[in-house]
Amino acid sequence: MQTPLHLFDAYGVELEYMLVDRETLAVAPICDRVLEAEAGEPVSELERGAIGWSIEVAAHVLELETNGPTRRLDADKAHDFTRDLQRVDELAASFGARVLPTAMHPLMDPARETTTWGEDRPIYAAFDRVFGTASHGWSNLQSCHLNLPFHGDAEFHRLHAAIRPLLPLLPGLAASSPISEGRVTGMLDTRLRVYCDNQRKLGSIIGKVIPESVTSALEYEEQILRPIYNEIAPLDPNGILQHDWLNFRGAAAHFESGNIQIRLLDIQETPPADLAIVRLVAETVRALAEERWVPLHELDRLSTGMLAGLLDETITHGERFVLKSESLLRALGYEGHQATLAELWTHLTETLIVEEGTVQELEPALLTILRKGTLATRILDAVGPSPSVEAIREVYARLADCALQGRMFEK
Repeated sequence: MQTPLHLFDAYGVELEYMLVDRETLAVAPICDRVLEAEAGEPVSELERGAIGWSIEVAAHVLELETNGPTRRLDADKAHDFTRDLQRVDELAASFGARVLPTAMHPLMDPARETTTWGEDRPIYAAFDRVFGTASHGWSNLQSCHLNLPFHGDAEFHRLHAAIRPLLPLLPGLAASSPISEGRVTGMLDTRLRVYCDNQRKLGSIIGKVIPESVTSALEYEEQILRPIYNEIAPLDPNGILQHDWLNFRGAAAHFESGNIQIRLLDIQETPPADLAIVRLVAETVRALAEERWVPLHELDRLSTGMLAGLLDETITHGERFVLKSESLLRALGYEGHQATLAELWTHLTETLIVEEGTVQELEPALLTILRKGTLATRILDAVGPSPSVEAIREVYARLADCALQGRMFEK
């Protein structure tokens, strides 16, 4: 029997990337061919030392993930991801394609360009039948997932209560999707806007995005999972989709594997940026779980509706949003009546990263984000308010270079 992981014993990180035409940047649905070229046979996933590769719903999206739990969220782990990303790009080049980062393809028309895996993969076919996957919400949302372990109800409660308050603050750190279908959307985190609206056909699947305050596996089953299974059942008579991964809340618990997955982080321009962000998020969750600033019952009392309302605002404004919730500021150890998200994340970085002396080698990535803005802001600075298709392609080609070079994007 595998020894269970306890709070903050280890982490799981998943990074999603697009494959696009090397010249035009149009989506290239060739992930299966890239995997086959690496494995020597048709496969949907493979292990490559520290990193695993796998396909996603859309045929142009490839996921790289830690191959099992890792105890490291540092520059070495960022290097592991960058090395494998370089290998993916090398293989993609033989098909005239390349890797593209960021959370949304800025030019893709999903109704016209989506390619999925079809009937040979029943789960994906069921998703397409029930929801229709030729949309941004299924084929053009690339994210970074952070998986945090727990064992037993007491640890689950502590971890779940610590994650909930952070979810609406994540766009102020990780927004990278300000453009969709060639237009500036007016939102820094368009991916999350699409994500929040994508499952409204069956409201129980996503709820208010911010998960309800629950304290045990039984409460989670009764309040969150059972309503999902009941609502999907008439559309899913064979039970293909009735699993805990159908819960699309911004943080989703998986009791069989013993982890909670945070889903609201946009993918960045390069793995060192993603690893810097997930380390800061993980350290903040740890501080909240250990009741560094307020007791656990105060976190439980934070309203799901209030947190969901904040998320609606931060999706648009990102790091510029001014947080005035004194209960939330107090929970995060911020002394003051209000703060922009940039100021709040700077406070958390200085308190949990710089003062603690951890992950110093990743601090430059955080400093770029905190001083020069989220990647979404930096993209808008580069393309301007009404960019041409040519200007968008030029900037995103530079972002593709950043992905492979481990370099932060700047105007």
